[in-house]
Amino acid sequence: MYKDRWRIINQSTKTLGKNASSNSLVLLRHSVYKPSSRTNFMNTKKVLSSSRIHPHSHTQNMKLELNPDPLTDWKLQSDWYSPTRLHNSPVQYDFPGDRFIPNRSLMDLDQASTLLTSRTNYPTKCNFSAEYRRIMEGNLTLDSEGRPFRMLVFRGSPKSSRKSIRYIDEIRRSDEENFRNKNHINQQRKLPKKETKILDAPSIRDDFYMNAMDWGKNNILAIALGRELYLWNPVNEGIHRMLKTESLNNCPSSISWSQDGKTLAVGLSRSQIQLFDSQTCKLIKRIDGHHAMVGATSWNGHILTSGSSKAILNHDVRVRNSLVSCLKGHRSQVCGLKWSNTGNLLASGGDDNIVYIWEASRMSSSRFVHRFTNHVAAVKALAWCPYNFEVLASGGGTNDGCIKLWDTQQGTCINSVSTEAQICALEWNRHYKEIVSAHGYSTHDERKNNLSLWRYPSMVKAGDLTSHSARVLQLAQNPDGLTLVSASADETLRLWEIFGPPPPSKRPYSSILSLNSSSIR
Repeated sequence: MYKDRWRIINQSTKTLGKNASSNSLVLLRHSVYKPSSRTNFMNTKKVLSSSRIHPHSHTQNMKLELNPDPLTDWKLQSDWYSPTRLHNSPVQYDFPGDRFIPNRSLMDLDQASTLLTSRTNYPTKCNFSAEYRRIMEGNLTLDSEGRPFRMLVFRGSPKSSRKSIRYIDEIRRSDEENFRNKNHINQQRKLPKKETKILDAPSIRDDFYMNAMDWGKNNILAIALGRELYLWNPVNEGIHRMLKTESLNNCPSSISWSQDGKTLAVGLSRSQIQLFDSQTCKLIKRIDGHHAMVGATSWNGHILTSGSSKAILNHDVRVRNSLVSCLKGHRSQVCGLKWSNTGNLLASGGDDNIVYIWEASRMSSSRFVHRFTNHVAAVKALAWCPYNFEVLASGGGTNDGCIKLWDTQQGTCINSVSTEAQICALEWNRHYKEIVSAHGYSTHDERKNNLSLWRYPSMVKAGDLTSHSARVLQLAQNPDGLTLVSASADETLRLWEIFGPPPPSKRPYSSILSLNSSSIR
């Protein structure tokens, strides 16, 4: 039955070198199994035992035994499944493993590790014939119709057949157009040469220390003319007189709308503050406490802050005894008050040339946060930046004429620019990074009574508006921030489209006071 029956004996081997194969064995002769016609394949038995060959060992052992009894079945030892057995055996076995779980026992892990870590390029042995290689290349590079084809090559479908990609392209083109339009609008924005509307303002007081105009969130403009207080509605151009004092010595000196536009605070020359309901136009509350003209008022929620001679009072308008705290820092008339957009800081300017920064949570202690003394004239014009909430702009009087930008977090001056004219008011553009200054007296005729537009943060002047013939006392803007109104001692109110047009993102919101408005004079 067996033509030759040999036994592989232990053979000592030596390492043949660093690049030599780790599985070098000396095989005397393979046992060749040649069955006869009467051989029963199921009645043979074979026992295999071998030792794994380590690449750094000097001697390797392998043993193959053939059972002399041909009538017994072939059986595998229990460690046949171990990866240390089969991968070094000179005899090939067809192991019936699982088709989904890889069988590591059939892998030469040592050789794979050597190939991955060694820098030596091992020549690959190819046992394929030229005909087989030609057929394989043809199947991989040609399709079923014989046209050139490459597998695993990304080919994007035509955009016309991919709706999602086409939609993304449309959005991208739309964004690019909006970006170009935005840049075009920024380049095309120019200062208007004239105002869009002029309103008569007879008997307006030419007083630098008064703040007698405000435009509320309810889109109602309040203006004090002499001892009378008027409300103007830009929608229907209706005019309503809300207040008339008994004496010119007790005229309205400061006006401020509440943040919700429901209450109007009016400070009088004889130290009293009156609160009016915007719907009924009736007096709802009187507040006392000052001993001189109330020149400035500002709201922070339900807290009304008012400034008079050397004193700043905070009132809670919801209670009978409204006085909450009293701040004493200025040594002269308080002529400017502004709460920050976040409501945590209060800025005050006075005739003593000083700007104070107060913190809302420390009002009871009367301790200021910062004290700026860089101005050399009275500070009435104050405005908080709408995009950098910690930045405050302040403007000095005739002898100063400087716009200064303050970092209220660090307590430092960011920038300062000389206007060579008295600064009566400041207003930020909420749509573009710009600020407008209103000017009065100046030693230069071309500087006085102007409105000037400045780029932020460079503070480079963009242009001047020279329609007023007397100093510009007040500035205010409507709720959408596109229309600016200036009140001048020439007894006129002039409306300007200086802050528009709005950016594309805000284009749906249009100004109620459009460019088509006609003058009522």
